[in-house]
Amino acid sequence: MVVRETCLAIWDVLHPAVMAQPQKEDWLQIADIFFQSCNFPNCVGAIDGKHIRVKKPIRSGSQFFNYKKYFSFVLFAVCDANYCFRYIDVGSYGSSSDSAVLGHSAFGQMLNNNELDLPGNTTLPGTTYPSMPFVFVGDEAFALGEHLMRPYSSRGLSIARRVFNYRLTRARRVVECAFGILANKWRFLHSPIHLKLETAISAVKAACVLHNFVRVRDGFNFEDSLSHSLESPNPSGVRGTRHGAAVRDHFTAYFLSPHGALPWQLEAI
Repeated sequence: MVVRETCLAIWDVLHPAVMAQPQKEDWLQIADIFFQSCNFPNCVGAIDGKHIRVKKPIRSGSQFFNYKKYFSFVLFAVCDANYCFRYIDVGSYGSSSDSAVLGHSAFGQMLNNNELDLPGNTTLPGTTYPSMPFVFVGDEAFALGEHLMRPYSSRGLSIARRVFNYRLTRARRVVECAFGILANKWRFLHSPIHLKLETAISAVKAACVLHNFVRVRDGFNFEDSLSHSLESPNPSGVRGTRHGAAVRDHFTAYFLSPHGALPWQLEAI
């Protein structure tokens, strides 16, 4: 009971202070840092989900039994380029895919309904056309959309598409690093959590806001982020939209243009 009440209190106090929903000005600042540190313009967040191991919840059947053959719930997160969580959704069934977790989350609903207060479309640095939307970046488990970029399929890639995948990975890896920092500082995440499901969810939420609090106050040791024991949800295939494909193609063309190319990107692929 002490653990549960303490975790709830930590979440209630710190959530509005260190994980408040970003406004338009905040999204612009996030995009600036992504461009400076990851060389991906108009990027406002990296998204991913991770399994949190738990003992089998009572009367849960196979809902929390994941494709890795253990019981878990999902921590879905949106991360900025400073390795801070801007949004989390905790507690989805371990059997769910990343795309399903996103679709059922409050963040996914707001993204689909254009309720995130994202900035309006703007041209990419050094260009005058076309105006491009601000986007989140994720892996192949997510559906391609106007505001959500995922890699091209790995089969038969052209040089241009390989360059795009490389550039997207540079931006997307910040959420992997954030999970690594989280798990290595709050080490109960390295092993199954032996608490009731509701208490385990509260503990993970408390760890996430404490992560942001410590990150802002103390910074972090990058070596802490190089590895972690959290598994990704099942990467089931999902379809994207035609408009999302057009946006991705524009980013691809930009990354090969004189204004958007990096000197080392061809060697890196």
